[in-house]
Amino acid sequence: MPNGISTEQSSGLLEVTLDRPDRLNSFIDDMHYELRRVLERASADPACRAILLTGRGRGFCAGQDLQARDPKAAGGPPDLQQTLTQFFNPTVSMIRSIEKPVICAVNGVAAGAGANLALACDIVLAAKSARFIQSFAKVGLIPDAGGTWSLTNLVGQARAKALAMTAAPLDAATAADWGLIWKVCDDDTLMDEARDLATQLASGATIGLGLTKLAIQSAADNTFEQQLLLEAQLQGRCGRTPDYAEGVTSFLEKRPASFTGTEHTGNKPQSAEQQQPGDTK
Repeated sequence: MPNGISTEQSSGLLEVTLDRPDRLNSFIDDMHYELRRVLERASADPACRAILLTGRGRGFCAGQDLQARDPKAAGGPPDLQQTLTQFFNPTVSMIRSIEKPVICAVNGVAAGAGANLALACDIVLAAKSARFIQSFAKVGLIPDAGGTWSLTNLVGQARAKALAMTAAPLDAATAADWGLIWKVCDDDTLMDEARDLATQLASGATIGLGLTKLAIQSAADNTFEQQLLLEAQLQGRCGRTPDYAEGVTSFLEKRPASFTGTEHTGNKPQSAEQQQPGDTK
């Protein structure tokens, strides 16, 4: 693909593929912009109710393409702060703020910012052959694209420091055992399992799933009492959705629910990401 991103949408599920297999799906500028455009469109599209992110070929993503970073060809040091603030940071922030499930199928090596792009997603499945590598130490950098946050919150400081400082590859089975990802799949069943899960979520109560995501992401920064207030606020929003009425009705009628993922119009309370801890308005 010219911009390194390909998409396919059906039955409420948008499948997004990092598509530069000859470069292990490493990012160039156009690829950053295209992925952001695709995610923005998906966030605003009511027909899209879940997103599945994966990579083409033998790798998921090798992070930033370093061919454009060759010191011998550059006129001076790169502005990596700008690279992060302009490209990676808005993308991983968007993944975490989209009020829809974002599933990641890691089909091979996930290195550098590519690993941390995967960890920004809500549910991560990985092929048995996949490896997660915080490769930054090998080029004198720190983990970025949310890596220092994700690693610390998912596996704790001791393991986070060791993974970051040694750049040791972490196999998928250990990643799952440590709680870095959710599930390991056989290589030849990964995409089937990921699509089945994503399709299931795409047919679910989208508002409730999206707010579940945002509430859990807020928990680490809130006190218990603040989280109780946030739960009450978000539950109030869920209770006003047609999907809640359908869920209760289908339960009482002993039939499968048929969710639409829609929400009544009107004033919408702040999302969990927008609300400040302790704000009960």
